[in-house]
Amino acid sequence: MGESKLDLLQGTLDLMVLQTLAAMGAQHGYGIARRIEQVSGDEVLLNQGTIYASLVRLQQRGWISAEWGTSENNRKAKFYEITKRGRKQLAEDAAYWQRLSGVMGRVLAMNVLAMDKES
Repeated sequence: MGESKLDLLQGTLDLMVLQTLAAMGAQHGYGIARRIEQVSGDEVLLNQGTIYASLVRLQQRGWISAEWGTSENNRKAKFYEITKRGRKQLAEDAAYWQRLSGVMGRVLAMNVLAMDKES
């Protein structure tokens, strides 16, 4: 039986969306979701409701802006772009998650060492 897909922790999807927009420039919601899935190695799968809830939340906070445009397949689509405030928030959130990830790595490594000593 294969491993299940990753459940996202509170706030991680918003950070992924901000990072995707910072790295790729203006994108429509479907493109953002597919890029996150691709970069995650398909460990994270996003449905439309999940990605659009994040986009609405980020827009309400002023961290992204939206503008109607035409997609690559010639359909009307809303394109999202990170704002200056969004870039500031991205820097703060990324630093927080990198710190937390480092701490978790150290704590988990400690447990492995402790278990090895008990064996």
